[in-house]
Amino acid sequence: MRSILILNGPNLNLLGTRQPEVYGTTTLSDIEEMCRTYAQAISVNVAFDQSNHEGDLVDALHAARETKDGVILNAGAYTHTSVALHDAIASIELPVIELHLSNIHAREAFRHRSFLSPVAIGLICGFGARGYTLAMDALVSHLETAS
Repeated sequence: MRSILILNGPNLNLLGTRQPEVYGTTTLSDIEEMCRTYAQAISVNVAFDQSNHEGDLVDALHAARETKDGVILNAGAYTHTSVALHDAIASIELPVIELHLSNIHAREAFRHRSFLSPVAIGLICGFGARGYTLAMDALVSHLETAS
């Protein structure tokens, strides 16, 4: 059975209350439950982690290298600033999907640049919480095609 990590970055612990006009009212716990249910339906093991600290996210990516088949990463604002996350993704030799709840290209100009996209296998943005299950489908399809 495939095993994936869903890794969330800064401020995503505040989902449901943080800027609901942008991010909706679904909480991170709601998303995790939705993903657990979906993982059972598609026969995938799923683990979750969230941190507001860049180094913790790098550590989680490194640890995934040993135990996971792929990663779904919503790095939040670190998407637009973190060379460290870029380098970690490039180093772990796992497929990583970059994910955003909002359409980053329809927002402020500084959000249009991603340090992660060049090393991710793909990008899903703008579909709210549903983006997580879309990313799960995309990652599983990629893993099946690659094997």
